[in-house]
Amino acid sequence: MAQSIQRKLRIEPAGAWQGLPLTELWRYRELLYFFVWRDIKVRYKQTVLGALWAIIQPVAATLLFTVFFGRLGGLSKQVTGSYSLFVYVGLSLWTFYANAVSLAANSLVGSSHLISKVYFPRLLIPISAIFSGLVDFVVAFGFLLVLMAVYQVPPSLLIMISPVFVLGTIVVAAGAGILFSALIVSYRDFRYVITFVVQLWLFATPVLYALDIIPPKWRLLYALNPMVGMIVGFRNAVLGGPMPADLIVVGFVGAGVLLVLGLRYFTTVERRFADVI
Repeated sequence: MAQSIQRKLRIEPAGAWQGLPLTELWRYRELLYFFVWRDIKVRYKQTVLGALWAIIQPVAATLLFTVFFGRLGGLSKQVTGSYSLFVYVGLSLWTFYANAVSLAANSLVGSSHLISKVYFPRLLIPISAIFSGLVDFVVAFGFLLVLMAVYQVPPSLLIMISPVFVLGTIVVAAGAGILFSALIVSYRDFRYVITFVVQLWLFATPVLYALDIIPPKWRLLYALNPMVGMIVGFRNAVLGGPMPADLIVVGFVGAGVLLVLGLRYFTTVERRFADVI
């Protein structure tokens, strides 16, 4: 007489890392391309200047900072060569980072109509917001090459490794943007905190001033801000200069830690998005 085999199925909530849909992210990669293209079209739809805004924003900020911080504040004395070019190099990367964080942070709330109706990996939304900003960065970087020709500053041979620091900036932006996007879904007040945090973060990063004004004994602690290593590395790769390996390594480690924290929190609360958004 055959004996029946009974099996028990235990249903448990997924852990934080079990909820990281790496396989699904790859399966939905075409949807990621669609989101990126959608964000780009929305940004430039019904605009007169179009992609020129990618140049206008850092140029206007460079002129403002050159007058108030360079000449009136005396920061130009700490820089060898053109202070305006020095600032623009840093701002070209910083503007991409700041916009990427802001867009990614508000992306989930902005796509609430999709999240509440259709299933797909939610990570695609903040990730697409970050990658859509690369178009603006490429335009701003092209104008940087024009400025270098005007100022007769030849590109450094290290410019070939500048994409490494762009990639590092993407990692930092992804970590911060993914974390804030999940926080904003549950706590809408964080929408107002983002602008304030990014503004303070600018002054805590060597965009407007040279690294030399930071005392050597404090630089490793200062480099815990991962954008320090990215800005310094990118600027020195473009304009030439010594690469502070210790600060850059700390920056990349900090970027990785921030990304891990952002992903961990996101995957922990993701299952509640459709209910509270």
